[in-house]
Amino acid sequence: MPPASPELISPRSPRVLAARRLAKRNFRGKERLFLAEGPQAVREAATHRAGGTSPLVELFATTEAADRYADIIGAARDAGARVHLAAEQVIADISTTVTPQGLVGVCRFLDTPFDDILAARPQLVAVLAHVRDPGNAGTVLRCADAAGAEAVVLTDASVDLYNPKAVRASVGSLFHLPVAVGVPVERAVAGLKDTGVRVLAADGAGERDLDAELDRGTMGGPTAWVFGNEAWGLPEETRALADAVVRVPIHGTAESLNLATAAAVCLYASARAQRAAGGCRSVTKS
Repeated sequence: MPPASPELISPRSPRVLAARRLAKRNFRGKERLFLAEGPQAVREAATHRAGGTSPLVELFATTEAADRYADIIGAARDAGARVHLAAEQVIADISTTVTPQGLVGVCRFLDTPFDDILAARPQLVAVLAHVRDPGNAGTVLRCADAAGAEAVVLTDASVDLYNPKAVRASVGSLFHLPVAVGVPVERAVAGLKDTGVRVLAADGAGERDLDAELDRGTMGGPTAWVFGNEAWGLPEETRALADAVVRVPIHGTAESLNLATAAAVCLYASARAQRAAGGCRSVTKS
């Protein structure tokens, strides 16, 4: 049986133009839709259910990708998404990557109200304050997901969660855990403290050492880590909001750690301490 012919062959098609506009933040905000590119992100979007509904509303696929990822096409249709076979030029026109993988999904926004995150009484949270690089934001979100965090909070001074680079860098983790956006850092810290969460600011000049904190056994309770700007870290007024400012020790001669690496170290340190005997996720409680 010959392969199906693409139904969308013109980059000027209204459907294609509407999807392409989502590369721009103002259009994403207006439509409350964003792009998810590649098989991993589209698969997660198709299988994710928030309130019983998938965020995936539309999928563009080349005939080759539709054949290679037939399971994803089936999952998208099961999710109620409109599936369009598109010419490679159409996919290239919608995509924001240099080498498109043949699948581009259009998804509904799925950020969670901050009050809902607090009501769930999270044990481990990553707060991105003043983080401007979308690749870093997505990577920290991925690290938080891998470490078992229950939520991520992006402050109003941070990058757009739905920036295509942030979505790609999360490698599907955007669909795995609640994320609140646009929260003033003062409100984020105060709200978390009010729910019994210890707030730690990660900063290379912190007066407390992460290893020492682990040795003292102070890391086993509910914890939120606040991570700052890639270039200049956290401003003094933000550091002052935290219960403590903690540095990751540099045992070698490296000048520093980049944001995503430091976030991974901090989040995993908390995850391990929380799962140890006496921690808030001890084996006796799980």
